[in-house]
Amino acid sequence: MIFCYIMHGNKEFIRSIRRDYLKDDLLEKDISNDPIQQFGKWFYEALESKLVDGNAMTLATVSENRPNARIVLLKSFDENGFEFFTNYGSQKAREIEQNPEGCLLFYWGEFERQIRINGIIKKINREESGIYFSQRPRDSQIGAIASRQSEKLESRELLETRYKSIAQKYEGKDIPLPEFWGGYVLVPDYFEFWQGRPNRLHDRITYTKQNNIWTISRLYP
Repeated sequence: MIFCYIMHGNKEFIRSIRRDYLKDDLLEKDISNDPIQQFGKWFYEALESKLVDGNAMTLATVSENRPNARIVLLKSFDENGFEFFTNYGSQKAREIEQNPEGCLLFYWGEFERQIRINGIIKKINREESGIYFSQRPRDSQIGAIASRQSEKLESRELLETRYKSIAQKYEGKDIPLPEFWGGYVLVPDYFEFWQGRPNRLHDRITYTKQNNIWTISRLYP
């Protein structure tokens, strides 16, 4: 019923979808001077509440012609940056090679919060990639090898055949880290913490890094 309503061009229906934000505030007196610590506070609150895919983040990169964004999973973070893993032949990896500037976005609707993080993306060393790869479930290891990520796929059956073939090849053996797979770290120089507030008067607190010093500012919503 809703689908039919929208497809008939009723813009008013979509424009009427709204809610107010009432859960929390974000005030300078309550935040950490270190954005990594502030991120950790919000991140672990999200995980402890058992949100589905609480470590999911949007990764935005830029090709020669246009920006692209997709969901990836955060696998580690500390003062050095935010780690994720992928196929080095994927679209995102090719774009990072062309332009290492990237952006991460975390959104936790249940908390009415989002965090935007900008910085430079770098490959992590192969040893660290190998450690993480060895910790993945075996089926995920096989899947990483079977997928020629971002290339055209003739059929689902072909992918499943490749998966079965690789599973048979490594039956009873450890699966080595593929040359074409590994990790990246986004080294941040900018954070924006957003907390929804009533009447669209949201809180926006930024951290900007200059000469290894974080400067905190508030933005208009």
